[in-house]
Amino acid sequence: MEINNLNIAIIGTGNLGQAMALGLLDSGYPASKLSLTRRNVDKLSDFSDKGCAVLTDNSEAVKNSELIILAVKPYNVRDILAAVAKDIDPKKHVVVSVVTGVNMTELTEILPKGTPFFRAMPNTAADVNESITCICHTYAGPDQIDVVNSVFTTMGKTTFIQEELMDAATVLGACGIAYVMRFIRAMVQGGIEIGFDAKTASSIVTQTVKGAAELLIERGSHPESEIDKVTTPKGCTIAGLNEMEHHGFSSALIKGIRTSFERID
Repeated sequence: MEINNLNIAIIGTGNLGQAMALGLLDSGYPASKLSLTRRNVDKLSDFSDKGCAVLTDNSEAVKNSELIILAVKPYNVRDILAAVAKDIDPKKHVVVSVVTGVNMTELTEILPKGTPFFRAMPNTAADVNESITCICHTYAGPDQIDVVNSVFTTMGKTTFIQEELMDAATVLGACGIAYVMRFIRAMVQGGIEIGFDAKTASSIVTQTVKGAAELLIERGSHPESEIDKVTTPKGCTIAGLNEMEHHGFSSALIKGIRTSFERID
């Protein structure tokens, strides 16, 4: 099915849900086919203005859709899914959970038997169509896999993984946005300390980070090989890198990643 003919509901349209909605709309997906639910719909007024259906009734959104994306909090996803399970038809609906730390078995037990089910983890860069979304699935056929992949491809890139890696994917891909933002903030602060105003420093740093990522993406090279190209004997680059490492730069990042992973229930 062409995704522009598919009715999609995002249940629980918080920050991630809004990022996904914006990614869909920016790709040309018709607003009239997108239903968004939230308890406080006033926070979705921009989407209502674009022509999306904005609702507080999850059941109504489910009935009007073929693809249901669960973007609620982990602590209430089971109750919310149980409340709409009676409205889900395995022959009509595909359900996708983007909820952190809740496995497919826990959720498929709530649904009618055989409901095509996906677990996906995009990140907030879906807002600008630059997410990486990791996906796994159960009870899904080739057509349903293709549709879900197409939906998330509108938001950026996708990769299919085994479910046992989904928590790790959450940390590296979704939490990773925050790690990179903190790194960028620190670079901007350093730029201000050596003489730039905040706006200029931010412009230089964000383009530098984008360029570094593109080098790796386009060339498929290892970060260390690109580092070697800009480090010269007794130069300022290697001096700065070594000072960062003396203060635990790489180890602090690795420890942070492991701590986030261990915190997922």
